[in-house]
Amino acid sequence: MTYLRDFNGAAFWAGITGFVWYAFGTVPLHIAVSGALGLSTAQSSSWMFIVWFSGAVASIALSLRFRQPIPITWTIPGLVYLGTLGGQYGYAEMVGANLMAGVLIVVLGAAGVGARIMAWLPLPVIMGMFAGSILGYMTRMVGATVSDALVAGTTVIAFLIGRAIASPRVPPLALAMLAGGAAVLLGDRLVDAPVLWALPALAVPDMAFTGGAFIGITVPMVILAMGLGNVQGLGFLLAQGYRVPINMTTVVVGANSIVNALFGGHPAIVARTGVAILAAPDAGPAEGRYWANLIAASLTIALALAAAPVMSLIAVLPKAYVYALAGLAILSALQDAFEKAFGGTLRFGALVALGVAATPFSVAGITSSFWAIVAGLVCSLMVERKALLDYWQGDAAKKGG
Repeated sequence: MTYLRDFNGAAFWAGITGFVWYAFGTVPLHIAVSGALGLSTAQSSSWMFIVWFSGAVASIALSLRFRQPIPITWTIPGLVYLGTLGGQYGYAEMVGANLMAGVLIVVLGAAGVGARIMAWLPLPVIMGMFAGSILGYMTRMVGATVSDALVAGTTVIAFLIGRAIASPRVPPLALAMLAGGAAVLLGDRLVDAPVLWALPALAVPDMAFTGGAFIGITVPMVILAMGLGNVQGLGFLLAQGYRVPINMTTVVVGANSIVNALFGGHPAIVARTGVAILAAPDAGPAEGRYWANLIAASLTIALALAAAPVMSLIAVLPKAYVYALAGLAILSALQDAFEKAFGGTLRFGALVALGVAATPFSVAGITSSFWAIVAGLVCSLMVERKALLDYWQGDAAKKGG
């Protein structure tokens, strides 16, 4: 009964808003990445189901245990990054690398050393690498808009109108999805392919474990999950006055990531956008905001159960529509990456990391994203040594304080 006493209307509507973001802000991206990797409907629906379902269960468990709005979903930057690796790694290598990432996150969380390791990887360089890795989504969106103004152009214009309205009740990506979908129907652009109306079937994929995939996928996944989720997601909760169980949450994220990988999914994360919606003052009194997380997580279970028909849309929708939605879905992440990469110090290292990551190549079986971090760090050490040392010393001082 004490749980019911904490319930309030503000938390309820924050939970609804969080779910709307989950559904319209991330599902189009998931569809686009699955299509880019050439996955079957069975593989895609298993992937979508497990990451949503496991995250919802973990979110509910953490909220009930600690009475805090700790939303566990999956890493959007990680998903975007995986989408850039098609043709460089096989699906089995990606699954194996994601499994290793989950194990590593659990170990780091249990040992309580994850934050200390992350401190040595400057965020500007990491975000420069990330920006370079996902820039292709935006260029493909521009190309699709030029080549198919009816579908992609309508989708983009509707998104811009949504941004101009600037109301949380009118999500720009939802408006883009609806307007673009209408253009697809009016223009008779649907591809003749079946939609699978069935519950998702969990599929255990083949796995391959290689050194190149560990360095090129596992390490970036851990960095994105812990560096963004822990630093930003949990940091926001701490700023709201919550006594967050950081190590326990990290272990849960790692365990979720392992479960996800076993069924073809990618690593979990403390949802940064979810936290901003579900734990903000607009979600009501601090002691009752966990209800927002409970509501959003409960609704995403229904979304997980609809994974098969949702992911079978990949074969039905025209590529221009999917490219446009994917490009729009990563715009906020790309803008955030640029701001964090070039909004402070270590801008030169961040620029080098962006340029290297945006160039597709492989050395010793390791893709450019890893070498982008190495190049960014080396160039920062050579050109902006004082700023780099100040960054490390400043972070150490924070840990000590």
